[in-house]
Amino acid sequence: MAIEKIRVGIIGASMRNGWGRDAHTPALSAANGTGSTCLSMDTCDLIVSMEQAQISPRPVIGAIVVASSLAVSFLLWLLYVHHASADFTGRWMFLPALNALLNGLCAITLCVGLYFIKHHDREAHRTSMLLAFVFSSAFLISYVLNHALHGDTIFPGHGPVRTLYLTILASHVILSIFALPMVLTTFFFSLTGRFAMHRRIARLTFPIWLYVSITGVVVFVFLKVYAY
Repeated sequence: MAIEKIRVGIIGASMRNGWGRDAHTPALSAANGTGSTCLSMDTCDLIVSMEQAQISPRPVIGAIVVASSLAVSFLLWLLYVHHASADFTGRWMFLPALNALLNGLCAITLCVGLYFIKHHDREAHRTSMLLAFVFSSAFLISYVLNHALHGDTIFPGHGPVRTLYLTILASHVILSIFALPMVLTTFFFSLTGRFAMHRRIARLTFPIWLYVSITGVVVFVFLKVYAY
């Protein structure tokens, strides 16, 4: 019923505004006795978009939560249960640096994306955020590969520096668990045109995503100085 009201409202508005008198716009015509109406392509696209917007996002968000939970469970298993083979000791040692590089690039593109949206450049903002997503996805692949081959790295420092490292690491791990479903949900709202919801959740997603990316680099620096 809601879609039909929207459809009738658009048709009525088009009649009041005189659509059909423009030679480049299909007319609303009943003169041929058929009673059929022809809307412009833009209007039809608008109706389709409105109909698509009626699809409940709950199943998609539910799927995101389930997929994220499975991914996080796998990563926790990889970190704390899996034992790496000794065959790869001393090999592929560039992976931690690659992880830090990808995290750094993600943080930069996130800040660039924020700059663009603050200046109302939506296309550049979308490009920047998609690029940040690509960097994060590449990081996740490299991270899984590194831990599958080398296992977890134990921080050898002691005293206050160890406390500082563990505090940063704990906040990084905990927030990364929330970051994954939040990032996917934020992208879902954007790509489906639900911009009000997108803006609302992005206010939480952005600082968490940025913090996780930056602390990923910080953790690498700690390990580089004390462990690698």
